[in-house]
Amino acid sequence: MTTTNFTHTDLELLRLRLRLSPGQRLQAMLDARELAVGMMRGRLHSRYPDLSDQEINLKLLEEIERAQQIRFPAHLFP
Repeated sequence: MTTTNFTHTDLELLRLRLRLSPGQRLQAMLDARELAVGMMRGRLHSRYPDLSDQEINLKLLEEIERAQQIRFPAHLFP
C-alpha cells in the first residue's frame, strides 16, 4: 500500500478552500465541473467536427456513462 503525501501546494489549496463558505465551495465545484465538461466537449468536437452540438452532447453522455461503469481496484484509494 502506498502513502499519499500532500505537497505544499495541496495544503495551501486546502487552506484556501476552508475559508470559503459552503455556497462558495459549491460554486467552485460547479465551475470545475463546467470546465471539465467544456474540455471534453471541445475534444469531442475536434475529433468529430461534422457532428452537431446535439450529437456532441450525446457522445459526451456516452463517455460519462462508460466512465461510470469502470470499476477501479479498492487498493488504489486509501
